[in-house]
Amino acid sequence: MAEIVRMPKLSDTMTDGVVAKWHKKVGDKVKSGELLADIETDKATMEFESFQNGVLLHIGVETGKTAPVDSILAILGNEGEDITALLAEEAKNNVESKKVESSKVEAPSQKVEAKVSTSNQQQASQIQHQTINQPAPVKSNSDRTRVSPLAKKIAEEKGISVNALKGTGDNGRIIKRDIDNFRTMLGGATPFVGEESYSEEMVSQMRKTIARRLAESKFSAPHFYLTMEIEMDEAIKARDAINMIAGIKISFNDIVIKAVAMSLKKNPKVNSSWLGDKIRYNNHIHIGVAIAVEDGLLVPVVRFADGKTLTQIGIEVRDYAVKARQKKLQPSDWEGNTFTISNLGMFGIDEFTAIINPPDACILAIGGIKQTPIVKDGEIVVGNVMKVTLSCDHRVVDGATGAAFLQTLKQNLENPVLMLGANSI
Repeated sequence: MAEIVRMPKLSDTMTDGVVAKWHKKVGDKVKSGELLADIETDKATMEFESFQNGVLLHIGVETGKTAPVDSILAILGNEGEDITALLAEEAKNNVESKKVESSKVEAPSQKVEAKVSTSNQQQASQIQHQTINQPAPVKSNSDRTRVSPLAKKIAEEKGISVNALKGTGDNGRIIKRDIDNFRTMLGGATPFVGEESYSEEMVSQMRKTIARRLAESKFSAPHFYLTMEIEMDEAIKARDAINMIAGIKISFNDIVIKAVAMSLKKNPKVNSSWLGDKIRYNNHIHIGVAIAVEDGLLVPVVRFADGKTLTQIGIEVRDYAVKARQKKLQPSDWEGNTFTISNLGMFGIDEFTAIINPPDACILAIGGIKQTPIVKDGEIVVGNVMKVTLSCDHRVVDGATGAAFLQTLKQNLENPVLMLGANSI
C-alpha cells in the first residue's frame, strides 16, 4: 500500500526545507536505509534515508524547491499502484485546513475590500471629471528645452549649456542630477552616462533562521556590553613555545577558548541561561565557536572545553570549520552551547559587539591583536593588545558579574602559566 513520506523536521528550529538533491527518481526501487534525498535545513545539508521499502511513485518537491515540514516529500508504494486518491485526499485536507485558518478573518476582510472598492470608484470618478474639465496644455517655444529652475540656475553658475544635456527627469526634463553628472572630458563637454542595476537571490534556510533568532535575541534580551583591553605579550610567547614542541600548531583562538573555559569555571554565573520563569546555571562548560560560512554563521560546540588540552581544542575547531564549509555538520555538533565566542580578529577588526546566541546569557567578541604604546613600570613601551567585548543578558548577568569574569580572563591570558599546566597542551 502506498505511503506518504513527509518533509522531516531535521532540527529544532526547522520550519521548512529545501531539496538539494534527489538520489532516486520516479520508478526506482527504494530499500529501507537507502539515501532518498539531501535536504537543506536552516543549518546544514543533511542526508535523508528512507524508512520503508517500495517503489518511488511520486516526488512532491522538486530539486531546489522549498516545502514546509510535514508536507508531501515523496510517495512510496508498489509498482504501478494508483496514488490519485491519496493525492486528492491530501489536497482536500490542506484546503480544509486553510479554510479553518481563514474563517475568522474572512468577513471583516470582505467589508474592507468593499470599502476600498467604493473609495477607488469615487477617486476614479473624480479623476475622470478633472481630466475632462482640464484644458489642454499650451505648448510654447520655451518648452523645447524643459529644465527645472534649480537646474537652470546651477547650469548658468557653472557656464554649462543645457542644450548639451539630456534630461533624465519626467518627459525628458533636465534636473539637478543631470547637471551634477555633467563631466568635461578631453576638453569637450560630455554627459556622464550610468546605469542603475542590481541582483537578487533567494534567502537561504540558514539565513532565514539567523535573521529570526538574532532578531528574537536582540529585541527580547536586554543587552549590555563590557569592553576590556588585554595585553597578549605572554600569550604570544606561550603560543610560540608550544608550537615548537607540540605536534600540531595551535592558534590564538584556541588559547582564548581555553582561557574562557577556565574563567567560566571560576565565574559560573556567567555560564548560564534565561528560561523565562527560571535561570539555569550550567555546571558543564560547552563553548560555541562562531564560524563564518558562505550562507551565514554556524556555531559548533566544543564540549567540556575546560577539561580539554589546547591541541584537542585546536583539532576539534579545525575539524568543525571544514565540516561547516562543506555543510556536513550534524545537529549534535551545534546543540548544547552554554557560552559563545565570536572572533573577527583574523579579519583585521580591532573591536566589535556581538548579539547573544540563545540560550546563552553571554557572548564574547574577540578583536585582533594590535601593537600599541602601553605604560610599563613608568615607561612607554610597545605592547600587543587585544580588545574583547562581553555582551550580557541583563536578566541573568549583572555588570559586576560580567566584570569579574573579564578580570579572570585577563589574568589567564596575561599570565598563561595560571591556566596551562603540564596536561593542558
